[in-house]
Amino acid sequence: MKLLLISNSTNAGEPYLKYPIARIGEHLAGVKEVVFIPYAAVTFSYAEYERKVQERFNEIGVKVRSIHREKDPRKAIRNAEAICVGGGNTFALAKKMQEQGLMSAILKRVKEGVPYVGWSAGSNVCCPTICTTNDMPIVEPQSFKAIGAVKFQINPHYLDANPEGHAGETREQRIEEYIEANPRRYVVGLREGCMLRYINGKLELIGARPMRIFKKGVEAYEVKAGDDLSFLL
Repeated sequence: MKLLLISNSTNAGEPYLKYPIARIGEHLAGVKEVVFIPYAAVTFSYAEYERKVQERFNEIGVKVRSIHREKDPRKAIRNAEAICVGGGNTFALAKKMQEQGLMSAILKRVKEGVPYVGWSAGSNVCCPTICTTNDMPIVEPQSFKAIGAVKFQINPHYLDANPEGHAGETREQRIEEYIEANPRRYVVGLREGCMLRYINGKLELIGARPMRIFKKGVEAYEVKAGDDLSFLL
């Protein structure tokens, strides 16, 4: 498999998809066109999302073809050179993907070696479930099951901070609830500006910030770029 799982599309104060585009270009080397899944968009149209991504992908010479234009979405996945899944609301994304039978179709293709790129919600749906998303369940998918290309869960946009005056649970406490209920599953807190790349059987962290690891019965700890992540595979 060739996976590039990005925490966030945009760093504060930077243009859309600017910081990861070089890595995306490397990951998609030789690819002329990607099938793009825009279904995490809620407050703007799928066509607008396609246009927005295409503007950035012009820099790497890759055409973006949104799956919402296809009469047969599963056929589009079967014929895709590469697959790209954008961020937004994970529940909206999962619902539409499940309705169109895209989860299993994508898993089959990525196992065949078709490159996959996702950011935020697009990284969430590469996991076994969408249960570690930060999003509000604005719609109800058929289930929480996702593509399952990796065995661990990702929490994108992972934050350590707890705003002053906020009396609710921290992000870490929410993840601790998840691992209590799902003791066999690892969760990785992927901070902004960072991504995970899986290629040739090796998983690596890319980015200047460490990644936080959660597993029931183990005190949460940090790993950094260059560390061995084989325990997650």
